[in-house]
Amino acid sequence: MADITINITVNGINHIFNIDKTDTLLYVLREKLDLTGAKYGCGYGKCGACTVVMNGEPVASCTVRGEKMNGASVITIEALSVNGLHPIQSAFVETGAVQCGFCSPGIIMRLYALFNKNIDATEEEINATISHHICRCTGYEAIINAALLAQKYLFKS
Repeated sequence: MADITINITVNGINHIFNIDKTDTLLYVLREKLDLTGAKYGCGYGKCGACTVVMNGEPVASCTVRGEKMNGASVITIEALSVNGLHPIQSAFVETGAVQCGFCSPGIIMRLYALFNKNIDATEEEINATISHHICRCTGYEAIINAALLAQKYLFKS
């Protein structure tokens, strides 16, 4: 039985859900909206696999529960590739920063939030941004190279 009703905008579309107050944003995205880009990694907000942008800030969607979702505006990885790959996604492909792809959506969303606030981010700021993520396949050098290439693409757009 649902405990609360939330009104949430996801990728520009408004939704009203009855949820249990302990349900997470990750659960709402994956189970109620079938948006599976955000991955369940650790369940504690430590690995970054579930990162989405909520109200302009990157968040671990596995840690956002119940009423904290109410009234929120959320952007997921699915919104970035509506009309082809987003420049950040293209840069990841071109630099080989994607291998298994499990962590990529979360890292891309965190970089998306960073570049929306600071397109001129330094390599040190990029390093700090991706430090919230665990990547076991690619290695962080390729990810940093992808972020730097994405900046060039975003400057052109």
